[in-house]
Amino acid sequence: MSEKKLKFNSKTIHGGQQPDAAYGAVMPPIYQTSTYAQTTPGGHKGFEYSRSANPTRTALENALASIENGSFGLAFGSGLAAIDAVIKLLNPGDEVLSTNDLYGGSYRLFKQIFEKYGISFQFIGMQDVDKIEAHINNKTKLIWVETPTNPMMNIIDVKSVSKIAKKHNLLLAVDNTFATPYLQVPLDLGADIVMHSATKYLGGHSDVVVGALVVKDKELADKLYFIQNASGAVCGPMDSFLTLRGIKTLHVRMQRHCENGRAVAEYLAKHPKIEKVYWPGFENHPNHAIAKSQMNDFGGMISFVTKGSSYEDAIKIVEKLQLFTLAESLGGVESLAGHPASMTHASIPKEEREKSGVVDALIRLSVGIEDQQDLIADLEQAIG
Repeated sequence: MSEKKLKFNSKTIHGGQQPDAAYGAVMPPIYQTSTYAQTTPGGHKGFEYSRSANPTRTALENALASIENGSFGLAFGSGLAAIDAVIKLLNPGDEVLSTNDLYGGSYRLFKQIFEKYGISFQFIGMQDVDKIEAHINNKTKLIWVETPTNPMMNIIDVKSVSKIAKKHNLLLAVDNTFATPYLQVPLDLGADIVMHSATKYLGGHSDVVVGALVVKDKELADKLYFIQNASGAVCGPMDSFLTLRGIKTLHVRMQRHCENGRAVAEYLAKHPKIEKVYWPGFENHPNHAIAKSQMNDFGGMISFVTKGSSYEDAIKIVEKLQLFTLAESLGGVESLAGHPASMTHASIPKEEREKSGVVDALIRLSVGIEDQQDLIADLEQAIG
Protein backbone atom coordinates (compact mmCIF):
# COMPACT_ATOMS: atom_id res chain seq x y z
CA MET A 1 0.00 0.00 0.00
CA SER A 2 1.26 3.49 -0.84
CA GLU A 3 2.47 5.33 2.26
CA LYS A 4 0.47 8.39 1.21
CA LYS A 5 -2.71 6.34 1.70
CA LEU A 6 -1.80 5.20 5.21
CA LYS A 7 -3.79 6.56 8.13
CA PHE A 8 -1.92 8.16 11.03
CA ASN A 9 -1.99 5.09 13.28
CA SER A 10 -0.26 3.08 10.57
CA LYS A 11 2.21 5.85 9.76
CA THR A 12 3.56 5.85 13.31
CA ILE A 13 4.62 2.24 12.81
CA HIS A 14 5.44 2.03 9.10
CA GLY A 15 5.92 5.62 7.91
CA GLY A 16 9.24 6.11 6.12
CA GLN A 17 10.38 2.66 7.23
CA GLN A 18 11.58 -0.44 5.39
CA PRO A 19 13.15 -3.65 6.72
CA ASP A 20 16.90 -3.26 7.02
CA ALA A 21 18.60 -4.07 3.73
CA ALA A 22 21.42 -6.10 5.29
CA TYR A 23 19.52 -8.77 7.21
CA GLY A 24 15.86 -7.79 7.01
CA ALA A 25 15.67 -6.44 10.55
CA VAL A 26 12.14 -5.10 11.14
CA MET A 27 13.37 -2.44 13.57
CA PRO A 28 16.14 -0.17 12.17
CA PRO A 29 19.41 -1.28 13.79
CA ILE A 30 21.51 0.98 16.00
CA TYR A 31 24.43 1.89 13.76
CA GLN A 32 26.88 2.73 16.53
CA THR A 33 29.62 4.03 14.24
CA SER A 34 31.21 7.39 13.58
CA THR A 35 32.55 6.69 10.09
CA TYR A 36 32.04 4.45 7.04
CA ALA A 37 34.37 2.65 4.65
CA GLN A 38 34.83 4.14 1.18
CA THR A 39 36.05 2.32 -1.92
CA THR A 40 37.52 5.55 -3.33
CA PRO A 41 37.36 9.14 -2.06
CA GLY A 42 33.65 9.95 -2.16
CA GLY A 43 32.75 6.36 -3.06
CA HIS A 44 30.42 5.22 -0.30
CA LYS A 45 26.95 3.77 0.24
CA GLY A 46 25.28 7.05 1.19
CA PHE A 47 27.02 7.53 4.53
CA GLU A 48 30.50 8.88 5.19
CA TYR A 49 30.49 10.45 8.68
CA SER A 50 27.80 10.23 11.33
CA ARG A 51 27.58 13.95 11.99
CA SER A 52 26.41 14.33 8.40
CA ALA A 53 24.18 11.25 8.38
CA ASN A 54 23.73 7.98 10.22
CA PRO A 55 21.37 5.17 9.10
CA THR A 56 19.55 5.06 12.43
CA ARG A 57 19.10 8.83 12.50
CA THR A 58 17.97 8.76 8.87
CA ALA A 59 15.31 6.20 9.77
CA LEU A 60 14.08 8.52 12.54
CA GLU A 61 14.11 11.53 10.21
CA ASN A 62 12.07 9.62 7.63
CA ALA A 63 9.53 8.70 10.30
CA LEU A 64 9.31 12.30 11.51
CA ALA A 65 8.61 13.52 7.99
CA SER A 66 5.93 10.86 7.53
CA ILE A 67 3.90 11.52 10.68
CA GLU A 68 3.95 15.30 10.12
CA ASN A 69 2.95 14.98 6.45
CA GLY A 70 6.25 16.58 5.48
CA SER A 71 8.89 15.72 2.91
CA PHE A 72 12.07 16.21 4.95
CA GLY A 73 12.83 15.48 8.60
CA LEU A 74 15.86 16.53 10.63
CA ALA A 75 16.79 15.19 14.07
CA PHE A 76 18.89 17.12 16.59
CA GLY A 77 20.46 16.63 20.00
CA SER A 78 17.59 18.52 21.70
CA GLY A 79 14.56 20.64 20.96
CA LEU A 80 16.59 23.77 21.62
CA ALA A 81 19.22 22.61 19.12
CA ALA A 82 16.42 22.33 16.56
CA ILE A 83 15.21 25.88 17.35
CA ASP A 84 18.81 27.09 17.18
CA ALA A 85 19.04 25.77 13.60
CA VAL A 86 15.87 27.62 12.58
CA ILE A 87 17.09 30.96 13.93
CA LYS A 88 20.40 30.43 12.11
CA LEU A 89 18.42 30.80 8.87
CA LEU A 90 18.30 34.52 9.72
CA ASN A 91 20.84 37.33 9.49
CA PRO A 92 21.85 40.20 11.81
CA GLY A 93 19.17 42.87 11.60
CA ASP A 94 16.33 40.39 11.06
CA GLU A 95 13.40 40.19 13.45
CA VAL A 96 11.23 37.38 14.79
CA LEU A 97 7.64 37.70 15.96
CA SER A 98 7.15 35.16 18.73
CA THR A 99 4.32 33.98 20.91
CA ASN A 100 4.55 35.87 24.22
CA ASP A 101 3.59 32.78 26.21
CA LEU A 102 6.22 30.23 25.30
CA TYR A 103 8.67 27.76 26.80
CA GLY A 104 11.26 29.51 28.96
CA GLY A 105 14.16 27.79 27.21
CA SER A 106 13.02 29.20 23.87
CA TYR A 107 12.81 32.68 25.39
CA ARG A 108 16.29 32.30 26.89
CA LEU A 109 17.75 31.16 23.56
CA PHE A 110 16.15 34.07 21.73
CA LYS A 111 16.99 36.80 24.24
CA GLN A 112 20.30 35.74 25.75
CA ILE A 113 21.96 34.06 22.79
CA PHE A 114 20.65 35.42 19.50
CA GLU A 115 19.86 39.01 20.40
CA LYS A 116 23.54 39.77 20.93
CA TYR A 117 24.14 38.70 17.32
CA GLY A 118 21.76 41.34 16.03
CA ILE A 119 18.53 39.35 15.69
CA SER A 120 15.62 41.01 17.48
CA PHE A 121 12.45 39.49 18.91
CA GLN A 122 8.96 40.78 19.59
CA PHE A 123 6.88 38.71 22.02
CA ILE A 124 3.19 39.28 21.38
CA GLY A 125 -0.14 37.68 22.18
CA MET A 126 -1.24 35.80 19.08
CA GLN A 127 -4.61 34.51 20.25
CA ASP A 128 -6.21 37.40 18.34
CA VAL A 129 -4.58 37.03 14.91
CA ASP A 130 -5.95 40.40 13.81
CA LYS A 131 -3.39 42.07 16.07
CA ILE A 132 -0.36 40.31 14.58
CA GLU A 133 -0.05 42.26 11.35
CA ALA A 134 0.47 45.58 13.16
CA HIS A 135 3.78 44.24 14.53
CA ILE A 136 5.22 43.24 11.15
CA ASN A 137 7.84 45.52 9.65
CA ASN A 138 10.48 45.32 6.92
CA LYS A 139 12.87 43.54 9.31
CA THR A 140 10.44 40.74 10.17
CA LYS A 141 11.45 37.41 8.64
CA LEU A 142 9.95 34.70 10.86
CA ILE A 143 6.83 34.11 12.95
CA TRP A 144 7.39 31.64 15.80
CA VAL A 145 4.25 30.02 17.19
CA GLU A 146 3.48 27.63 20.04
CA THR A 147 0.00 26.16 20.16
CA PRO A 148 -1.12 25.08 22.67
CA THR A 149 1.25 27.44 24.45
CA ASN A 150 3.45 26.50 27.38
CA PRO A 151 2.15 26.72 30.09
CA MET A 152 -1.03 28.79 29.58
CA MET A 153 -2.57 26.45 26.96
CA ASN A 154 -3.48 29.35 24.68
CA ILE A 155 -4.59 28.37 21.19
CA ILE A 156 -3.34 30.15 18.07
CA ASP A 157 -5.05 29.85 14.70
CA VAL A 158 -2.24 28.41 12.55
CA LYS A 159 -4.15 28.65 9.28
CA SER A 160 -4.87 32.36 9.80
CA VAL A 161 -1.30 33.13 10.88
CA SER A 162 -0.09 31.28 7.79
CA LYS A 163 -2.12 33.58 5.56
CA ILE A 164 -0.48 36.60 7.21
CA ALA A 165 2.99 35.06 6.87
CA LYS A 166 2.49 34.31 3.19
CA LYS A 167 1.11 37.80 2.54
CA HIS A 168 4.33 39.31 3.89
CA ASN A 169 6.68 36.59 2.56
CA LEU A 170 7.61 35.41 6.05
CA LEU A 171 8.51 31.97 7.33
CA LEU A 172 6.11 30.41 9.82
CA ALA A 173 7.46 27.92 12.34
CA VAL A 174 5.21 26.04 14.75
CA ASP A 175 6.34 24.31 17.93
CA ASN A 176 4.09 21.24 17.88
CA THR A 177 5.53 19.64 21.02
CA PHE A 178 2.35 19.83 23.15
CA ALA A 179 -0.06 18.67 20.46
CA THR A 180 2.03 16.21 18.43
CA PRO A 181 0.88 15.25 14.91
CA TYR A 182 -1.69 12.95 16.54
CA LEU A 183 -3.66 16.08 17.41
CA GLN A 184 -2.65 18.65 14.79
CA VAL A 185 -0.55 18.84 11.63
CA PRO A 186 0.79 22.41 11.22
CA LEU A 187 2.24 21.81 7.74
CA ASP A 188 -1.26 20.98 6.52
CA LEU A 189 -2.45 24.25 8.07
CA GLY A 190 0.14 26.28 6.16
CA ALA A 191 3.24 26.31 8.38
CA ASP A 192 6.67 26.14 6.73
CA ILE A 193 8.51 24.47 9.62
CA VAL A 194 7.33 22.18 12.40
CA MET A 195 9.52 21.84 15.47
CA HIS A 196 9.42 19.26 18.28
CA SER A 197 11.14 18.65 21.50
CA ALA A 198 10.96 14.95 20.67
CA THR A 199 12.13 14.36 24.22
CA LYS A 200 8.49 14.77 25.17
CA TYR A 201 5.54 12.96 23.57
CA LEU A 202 7.33 11.58 20.51
CA GLY A 203 9.89 9.72 22.62
CA GLY A 204 7.25 9.33 25.29
CA HIS A 205 9.23 7.48 27.98
CA SER A 206 11.43 10.12 29.61
CA ASP A 207 14.57 8.28 28.54
CA VAL A 208 15.96 10.39 25.69
CA VAL A 209 16.69 14.03 24.73
CA VAL A 210 16.06 14.74 21.02
CA GLY A 211 14.82 17.60 18.84
CA ALA A 212 13.19 17.57 15.43
CA LEU A 213 12.29 19.74 12.45
CA VAL A 214 10.02 18.82 9.54
CA VAL A 215 9.48 20.80 6.32
CA LYS A 216 7.96 20.29 2.88
CA ASP A 217 10.08 22.67 0.79
CA LYS A 218 13.35 21.22 -0.54
CA GLU A 219 15.20 24.55 -0.70
CA LEU A 220 14.36 25.23 2.94
CA ALA A 221 15.29 21.66 3.85
CA ASP A 222 18.68 22.01 2.15
CA LYS A 223 19.43 25.16 4.15
CA LEU A 224 18.52 23.41 7.39
CA TYR A 225 20.51 20.28 6.49
CA PHE A 226 23.54 22.50 5.89
CA ILE A 227 23.11 24.14 9.30
CA GLN A 228 22.57 20.75 10.95
CA ASN A 229 25.79 19.38 9.47
CA ALA A 230 27.86 22.56 9.86
CA SER A 231 26.81 23.20 13.47
CA GLY A 232 26.81 19.53 14.39
CA ALA A 233 24.07 19.48 17.04
CA VAL A 234 22.84 16.03 16.01
CA CYS A 235 21.46 13.19 18.09
CA GLY A 236 23.30 9.89 18.34
CA PRO A 237 22.13 6.50 17.01
CA MET A 238 20.91 5.22 20.38
CA ASP A 239 18.83 8.37 20.94
CA SER A 240 17.48 8.01 17.40
CA PHE A 241 16.55 4.37 18.04
CA LEU A 242 14.74 5.16 21.30
CA THR A 243 12.78 8.03 19.75
CA LEU A 244 11.80 5.92 16.76
CA ARG A 245 10.62 3.19 19.10
CA GLY A 246 8.57 5.78 21.01
CA ILE A 247 6.92 7.05 17.84
CA LYS A 248 5.60 3.56 17.10
CA THR A 249 3.25 3.81 20.10
CA LEU A 250 2.50 7.54 19.85
CA HIS A 251 -1.09 7.04 18.72
CA VAL A 252 -2.10 4.69 21.53
CA ARG A 253 -0.33 6.77 24.16
CA MET A 254 -1.85 10.04 22.97
CA GLN A 255 -5.33 8.55 23.05
CA ARG A 256 -4.88 7.74 26.74
CA HIS A 257 -3.17 11.09 27.48
CA CYS A 258 -6.24 12.82 26.03
CA GLU A 259 -8.72 10.65 27.93
CA ASN A 260 -6.89 11.15 31.23
CA GLY A 261 -6.33 14.85 30.54
CA ARG A 262 -10.05 15.38 30.09
CA ALA A 263 -10.87 13.52 33.33
CA VAL A 264 -8.30 15.48 35.34
CA ALA A 265 -9.30 18.84 33.82
CA GLU A 266 -12.99 18.24 34.57
CA TYR A 267 -12.16 17.16 38.12
CA LEU A 268 -10.09 20.29 38.75
CA ALA A 269 -12.74 22.57 37.23
CA LYS A 270 -15.31 21.29 39.76
CA HIS A 271 -12.96 21.42 42.76
CA PRO A 272 -14.04 24.11 45.27
CA LYS A 273 -10.44 25.16 45.96
CA ILE A 274 -9.46 25.70 42.31
CA GLU A 275 -9.69 29.22 40.90
CA LYS A 276 -8.84 28.59 37.26
CA VAL A 277 -8.04 25.63 35.02
CA TYR A 278 -6.29 26.13 31.69
CA TRP A 279 -7.19 23.38 29.20
CA PRO A 280 -8.33 24.00 25.61
CA GLY A 281 -11.06 21.36 25.74
CA PHE A 282 -13.38 23.55 27.81
CA GLU A 283 -16.04 25.33 25.78
CA ASN A 284 -15.36 28.55 27.70
CA HIS A 285 -11.64 28.42 26.89
CA PRO A 286 -10.64 31.34 24.65
CA ASN A 287 -10.27 30.04 21.08
CA HIS A 288 -11.86 26.70 21.97
CA ALA A 289 -13.52 26.79 18.55
CA ILE A 290 -10.10 27.14 16.89
CA ALA A 291 -8.74 24.26 18.98
CA LYS A 292 -11.69 22.13 17.95
CA SER A 293 -11.17 22.95 14.28
CA GLN A 294 -7.39 22.42 14.08
CA MET A 295 -6.93 19.68 16.69
CA ASN A 296 -8.35 16.15 16.86
CA ASP A 297 -8.53 16.26 20.68
CA PHE A 298 -7.21 18.50 23.44
CA GLY A 299 -4.20 16.74 24.92
CA GLY A 300 -2.91 15.91 28.36
CA MET A 301 -1.35 19.23 29.37
CA ILE A 302 -3.18 21.24 32.02
CA SER A 303 -2.32 24.26 34.17
CA PHE A 304 -4.23 25.56 37.19
CA VAL A 305 -4.18 27.91 40.17
CA THR A 306 -5.96 27.49 43.49
CA LYS A 307 -8.22 30.11 45.07
CA GLY A 308 -6.24 32.75 46.93
CA SER A 309 -3.12 30.77 46.21
CA SER A 310 0.42 31.98 46.59
CA TYR A 311 3.87 30.78 45.68
CA GLU A 312 4.03 28.91 48.98
CA ASP A 313 0.66 27.20 48.40
CA ALA A 314 1.71 26.02 44.95
CA ILE A 315 4.99 24.62 46.27
CA LYS A 316 3.16 22.73 49.04
CA ILE A 317 0.83 21.10 46.52
CA VAL A 318 3.54 19.93 44.12
CA GLU A 319 5.63 18.64 47.03
CA LYS A 320 2.70 16.63 48.40
CA LEU A 321 1.92 14.90 45.11
CA GLN A 322 2.89 11.22 45.12
CA LEU A 323 1.81 9.68 41.82
CA PHE A 324 2.54 12.87 39.89
CA THR A 325 6.31 13.26 39.98
CA LEU A 326 7.68 16.75 40.59
CA ALA A 327 10.07 17.11 37.66
CA GLU A 328 11.01 19.09 34.58
CA SER A 329 9.76 17.96 31.17
CA LEU A 330 6.45 16.49 30.03
CA GLY A 331 4.90 14.01 27.65
CA GLY A 332 6.09 10.78 29.24
CA VAL A 333 3.91 7.82 30.13
CA GLU A 334 4.20 8.86 33.76
CA SER A 335 2.39 11.93 35.11
CA LEU A 336 4.55 14.93 36.00
CA ALA A 337 3.88 18.15 37.87
CA GLY A 338 5.84 21.35 37.63
CA HIS A 339 5.97 24.89 38.95
CA PRO A 340 6.69 26.97 35.84
CA ALA A 341 7.76 30.15 37.66
CA SER A 342 10.63 28.37 39.40
CA MET A 343 11.31 25.60 36.91
CA THR A 344 10.60 25.65 33.15
CA HIS A 345 10.04 29.44 32.95
CA ALA A 346 12.49 30.67 35.58
CA SER A 347 14.70 32.22 32.87
CA ILE A 348 11.92 34.66 31.94
CA PRO A 349 11.90 37.82 34.12
CA LYS A 350 9.03 37.81 36.63
CA GLU A 351 7.41 40.90 35.13
CA GLU A 352 7.42 39.38 31.64
CA ARG A 353 6.19 36.00 32.94
CA GLU A 354 3.22 37.49 34.73
CA LYS A 355 2.13 39.54 31.70
CA SER A 356 1.24 36.26 29.98
CA GLY A 357 -0.30 34.70 33.09
CA VAL A 358 2.64 32.67 34.38
CA VAL A 359 2.14 33.72 38.00
CA ASP A 360 3.92 32.26 41.00
CA ALA A 361 0.82 30.26 41.95
CA LEU A 362 0.54 28.43 38.62
CA ILE A 363 0.99 24.65 38.54
CA ARG A 364 1.43 22.70 35.30
CA LEU A 365 0.49 19.05 34.91
CA SER A 366 1.58 16.57 32.27
CA VAL A 367 -1.09 13.91 32.63
CA GLY A 368 0.28 10.45 31.93
CA ILE A 369 -1.37 7.16 31.06
CA GLU A 370 -1.94 5.78 34.56
CA ASP A 371 -5.42 4.98 35.90
CA GLN A 372 -7.63 8.08 36.03
CA GLN A 373 -8.93 7.33 39.51
CA ASP A 374 -5.42 7.08 40.92
CA LEU A 375 -4.41 10.41 39.37
CA ILE A 376 -7.49 12.16 40.71
CA ALA A 377 -6.97 10.64 44.16
CA ASP A 378 -3.41 11.96 44.20
CA LEU A 379 -4.59 15.47 43.32
CA GLU A 380 -7.30 15.24 45.96
CA GLN A 381 -4.87 14.46 48.76
CA ALA A 382 -2.38 17.10 47.62
CA ILE A 383 -4.88 19.94 47.18
CA GLY A 384 -6.91 18.96 50.24
